[in-house]
Amino acid sequence: MNIYVSNLSFNVRDEDLQEYFAEYGEVSSAKVIMDKFTNKSRGFAFVEMPNEEAAKKAIQELDGAAVDGRTISVSVARPREERGGNKGGGGGFQRRNNFSNSRY
Repeated sequence: MNIYVSNLSFNVRDEDLQEYFAEYGEVSSAKVIMDKFTNKSRGFAFVEMPNEEAAKKAIQELDGAAVDGRTISVSVARPREERGGNKGGGGGFQRRNNFSNSRY
């Protein structure tokens, strides 16, 4: 089961998450999401646990828990929604020059 963890302290690392969730069962992966420009935590993470019952127990026990001074939120991760590109055309801003016929 894929688990979403939010409101994380910026000090929490992958290894810390692995430890927190390992108390409830096997953890396949634990990944704090990092900003690609600053390489600092974005304050949320994903944890994978292969055993659904262990994952549900971890969610129940850890949701609302204090971790490194912050109350975290833990829930089942939802699939990422497709980001629709701008498929429509036109609609751009066009500057109008009211002085086009003047001699300035």
